[in-house]
Amino acid sequence: MNEHIAPVALDCAYRVLNHGPTVLVSASHGGVENVMAAAWSCALDFSPPKVTVVLDKATRTRSLVESSGLFALQVPNLSQLELTYKVGTRSLDEAPDKLAQCDVELFRMDGFDVPLVAGSSAWLICKLIPEPHNQQTYDLFIGEVVGAWADTRVFRDGHWQFETAAPHWRSLHYIAGGHFYAIGEAAVVKDV
Repeated sequence: MNEHIAPVALDCAYRVLNHGPTVLVSASHGGVENVMAAAWSCALDFSPPKVTVVLDKATRTRSLVESSGLFALQVPNLSQLELTYKVGTRSLDEAPDKLAQCDVELFRMDGFDVPLVAGSSAWLICKLIPEPHNQQTYDLFIGEVVGAWADTRVFRDGHWQFETAAPHWRSLHYIAGGHFYAIGEAAVVKDV
């Protein structure tokens, strides 16, 4: 395992998504692995930690999540800009070698059969909480975070460290049409 990847306490897992980044969603089932980009995800609860993510019915990743009951959310960074765009605009059904085309390198954490995207800034492994009405009507999936890790070069002591990390670690925030922003400068309230 990469020496810079460290566990994140589950009671701080919500902080991985609290700043609203685009995420990479990964899942596998029956020997098939996939990764897609998603702009609509957020923390939902603290204890146990839960997240939400919107997965359109047309995506292959959605069917893998529904079949396996597991998924991962990753926080990509500026160095993964092209990878993020490519996995978000290509379909595994149309390109069976999508992950190779997009230069996606996967790894796994011990005890979890969920593919994770190497080079990301943080990873949350989630167990699907089935909510058929929400999934069918709104494409909204809820997951309980069962494992969390982050790269200590940009997230440590339970907090993002964007202001001291190299610029390529900044998280991505999708707007539309291939247009992203990288997270900006910190602004801190002094009287807290």
